Amino acid sequence: MDLEFSGEMWFWRGPAPFHFVTVPDEQCGALEAASAAVTYGWGMIPVAARIGSTSWRTSLFPKDGRYIVPVKASVRKAEGLEVGEVVTVRLTVDV
Repeated sequence: MDLEFSGEMWFWRGPAPFHFVTVPDEQCGALEAASAAVTYGWGMIPVAARIGSTSWRTSLFPKDGRYIVPVKASVRKAEGLEVGEVVTVRLTVDV
């Protein structure tokens, strides 16, 4: 399953601060349907992700009925990304 969407990068200051992009509602239904086959617990979905020319492996987190994509510091640095920027994310879920 391949998905592509654009979303704003945001920062969460929790105990483990991180940057995320929220998957739009339109794509969350397909992800939820696939999650039963691929999740390794807590609804996490392993994916290959890409922003610009930078790719990485991560897992989508379920949050408030949607999914969020964690964006690593190395990805933000390589692509010159800042909080509030709208980025295009490409995801591949192995189902």
